Amino acid sequence: MATLRVKRVDWLVGTAVLASILMVWLVITGLDAVVQLMRQLGNVGKNGYTVTSAVVYVLVTFPRRLYEMFGNAALIGGLLGLGGLAATNELTALRACGLSKLRIAVSAVGVVAILILGVVILGETAAPWGDQKAQAMQLRMRSSSVGMGGASGLWARDGARVINAKGVTVKRTETHNVVQLHDVRVFTLTPDGQVSRFDWAQTAEHDGHQWVMDKVRSTTLDDKGTHSTTVDSERWDSRLNPQVLELSVIQPQYQPMRDLRRNIKYLEQNGQNPGAYANAFWGRALYPLNVLVLVLCAMPFSFGTLRSGGLGKRMFIGMLLAIGWYFLQKAMVSFGTVYGVPPLMANLLPAVILAVIAWLYFRKHG
Repeated sequence: MATLRVKRVDWLVGTAVLASILMVWLVITGLDAVVQLMRQLGNVGKNGYTVTSAVVYVLVTFPRRLYEMFGNAALIGGLLGLGGLAATNELTALRACGLSKLRIAVSAVGVVAILILGVVILGETAAPWGDQKAQAMQLRMRSSSVGMGGASGLWARDGARVINAKGVTVKRTETHNVVQLHDVRVFTLTPDGQVSRFDWAQTAEHDGHQWVMDKVRSTTLDDKGTHSTTVDSERWDSRLNPQVLELSVIQPQYQPMRDLRRNIKYLEQNGQNPGAYANAFWGRALYPLNVLVLVLCAMPFSFGTLRSGGLGKRMFIGMLLAIGWYFLQKAMVSFGTVYGVPPLMANLLPAVILAVIAWLYFRKHG
């Protein structure tokens, strides 16, 4: 345990790696934000969408971009930080003092571990909040009659009817996407604004041709009082555009873990496959482990012949590792989805593979 105490070498390695990570993190996140701003400026003028709206959109999605880019920033920044020490022969001096490569790598990974605590909190709080706001802005831009009301769900105007749905999900099929509304309330108004009919449905689903409501309870209000009927299923004559409603669905990878758990539970209770939400849940749960293992595996490239290399070489190595890791994860998750591998196992396997590679390297080379 004595080798894990914070020593002067930890401060030396930690400060170098921290400075590099913060610099790379800010640069790549800033570039991504600028690219997104250029895209949003192309929407100016649609349904009142302004330059200010475009700037606000980028600002509210910036926390999510920080979360997404941290893994790449930690990888490249770690290589640059240790590479800088190698270029000044400080790593050589540390090795001459008897410090192993693993000991130096642990100092670098320790900085990443501290940073990732804040990143995880960001990904569960500010990032989902910002994405919800951004989603609502995009929805208003696409359709002036549809909007998001936070906890109250989706609201839409359909002629003389006002529609509220507590949730919206999209099921992927081979031919098309199926949009499903949950806990649907339909208020039919008279010309003077009075409610003449109220319909509640457990779900409303667009099958590609029409809307169908399930478990429907209808109440009509007139001079003689109220009259209620209940049916298991009925066709719903609505002009709601399912393609527009798809914009109201926040992608699973952008949702906090508590929302993912709720969606998984709902889909399982209704006999549906929660695959996309389960993969997103375990991807977020294992995010810290994935980043730490990836950075640890990259550290050996900062030793040996790399000490004579320049900034461009280290960034190139970092980008190759990041791209390779991205495709490895996607391939494993897709393989698991196709062959029925549990989402936890499919998301954990890439990290296990890298951890084994790192263990073998440090065991052999110290």
